[in-house]
Amino acid sequence: MGIVAGLDSSPDFTRIVVCDSDTGAVLRQGYAPHPLESPEGGGRPADVDPQVWLLSLGEAAGGGLLEGVQAIGVSAQANSVVPLDAQGNTVRPAMVGGDKRSQVAAADLIDALGGREAWAQAVGSVPQTGQPVTKLRWLARTEPEAAARTAVLLQAHDWLVWQLLGRPARRTTDRGGASGTGYWSAATGGYRPDLVELALGHQAMLPEVIGPADAAGTTPEGLLISAGTGETQAAAFGLGIGLGDAVVSLGASGSVMAVHPEALVDQYGMITSLADATGMHLPVVTTLNAVRALRGTAELLGVPDLESLSELAMKSTPGSHGLVLLPYLEGERTPNLPHTAGTLAGLRRESMRPEHLARAAFEGMLCGLADALDVLRGRGVDVRRVFLLGAAAELPAVQAAAPALFGTQVVVPQPADYAAIGSARQAAWALGVSQGTLDPRTPPVWQGPVAQVLEPGEELAVGQAVRQQYVSVREQTHPGAL
Repeated sequence: MGIVAGLDSSPDFTRIVVCDSDTGAVLRQGYAPHPLESPEGGGRPADVDPQVWLLSLGEAAGGGLLEGVQAIGVSAQANSVVPLDAQGNTVRPAMVGGDKRSQVAAADLIDALGGREAWAQAVGSVPQTGQPVTKLRWLARTEPEAAARTAVLLQAHDWLVWQLLGRPARRTTDRGGASGTGYWSAATGGYRPDLVELALGHQAMLPEVIGPADAAGTTPEGLLISAGTGETQAAAFGLGIGLGDAVVSLGASGSVMAVHPEALVDQYGMITSLADATGMHLPVVTTLNAVRALRGTAELLGVPDLESLSELAMKSTPGSHGLVLLPYLEGERTPNLPHTAGTLAGLRRESMRPEHLARAAFEGMLCGLADALDVLRGRGVDVRRVFLLGAAAELPAVQAAAPALFGTQVVVPQPADYAAIGSARQAAWALGVSQGTLDPRTPPVWQGPVAQVLEPGEELAVGQAVRQQYVSVREQTHPGAL
């Protein structure tokens, strides 16, 4: 038995799991928050000194947590840029998260290359607020002196791996992390340095993209460090999803991703063509409105929390007595309706009750995510099982409606540090390859997550009728949007 560790450096904390390399059983865990101050008005800061990630890592690993560990895998928040000068020093704080400062920069880049289709063909995604390529454009326009000094571009997990290895001359990344930058193509497996120059104003050194089972290096103490990857890819690897599986994530916004054997190019930009952490592909479709639609409905109805909203919704019946909510409260990305608003249709005297509106909110949220699933299905992605993630996945109203509205089996895994577990699994893979016990083409088989499995059952026909009612209202309100 070997012992490996996986660490996940999220926007708010560092989690570390220490696992049996053969089975994936979690042996020990560590946690530490990131010492970040919220900007005026609250929310996460858009600029972060990356040293806080190291401080948090050190605190999470305290007390001998890593004793006996032979290899470490690293995952970290996506959409992060750590700009370095020629000596390897940070030019400015790291730019992280869904940085709304770069909204204009995203539009500029789309126009500069000739439109959304040109970007989709180039790198499998269209510039979005917060994406690294868009942050570079913002940096060049807003802080030209810092942009001019930028000689090396790393993401959060690249920087952490580089630090753990003692800042060697060689800097690496993985294809999963690279695919989210906006200047690396999952289809071709290569960088587009011209897009870096288009955004930043000049060329910069980019990390070498190494394979999923490759090691980034070994520390002076002999600790192997695997390639690392983005938080999304690590979580998918930790869940153990494969062909036929999709993951629906319920946050304020929503996302749907699925494993696919090839990169997808979507001329409309609804699909972001990411690579995964195993050598496959991970197309992602995002909706802007998921749990935020539930919270808005709870506020409107005066119920204190989502649990109470779920309890209220369960007093209604499928179809919400004819009420249909298009939950486009922040505009929408899928379908691409950035300036639209939500729609409540089907108001009749008998439907004007709190429980029916509560149910319509849940059904509207899930139908919007079903639209995203259909975008993938329409491009040939096989979806036979859906993993449902997020705190809202535990709500009875979500679990009652999701299998029938998605038209497939739904798996609700127990809460766990899946990104950290996926990082540990990557470390076990790299360790096994280095020892000659694992094939670099086949990741180690670990125990699957403990989960609740929900089947559509007899409710499938009813669910599909509810879905069709939703689609009918969407087509009447926004014809041809999808």
